[in-house]
Amino acid sequence: MQEKNLWQRLRQSANELNKTRTLVVTALFIALNVTLDALNIRIQLTPQLRIGFGFLTSAMVGMLFGPVVAMMAGAAGDMVGYLFNNGGGAYFPGFTITAVLAGLIWGIALYHRPVTYRRAFCTKLVINLFLNIFLNSLWLKLLYGKGLLADLPMRIFKNVAMLPLEALMLVTVSGIVLQAQARSRRAA
Repeated sequence: MQEKNLWQRLRQSANELNKTRTLVVTALFIALNVTLDALNIRIQLTPQLRIGFGFLTSAMVGMLFGPVVAMMAGAAGDMVGYLFNNGGGAYFPGFTITAVLAGLIWGIALYHRPVTYRRAFCTKLVINLFLNIFLNSLWLKLLYGKGLLADLPMRIFKNVAMLPLEALMLVTVSGIVLQAQARSRRAA
């Protein structure tokens, strides 16, 4: 039953691409993500520990429009972000793969589902462990040749330490976005 439900949600998400509203709102979230990154908008707690907000835009696209749209937004956001990021170095497709996978996970976890603290925490935990810690560490190893274990303890600490706060931010922002969506639909 779950497998069938997943395929139905993937098809539903793909159908979202036929709607102008989906494309416009997704483009706005991509622009917001690129702007947050380009302007380096984040909360710096320590030199190694900072709270970024970019994951919220990916999560909101996944929540509103599902995994197919969120994967495409992840790829587009990564590529457009690269074009606007002056100090980022050469383009590396591994990070685009990470962004696509994050969109897939956000979409599967949040599309047509309530965004509870537990769901936000578990989804962000999966993304932090498999994408942020493992996959991005692998990409950095391939890019810079550093030992995979050199930065791993700090990456693990940062992703685990920030997890409860990121989950709380996700629940809060999703509530605001869903209220705005409801108001927008009533006005239309």
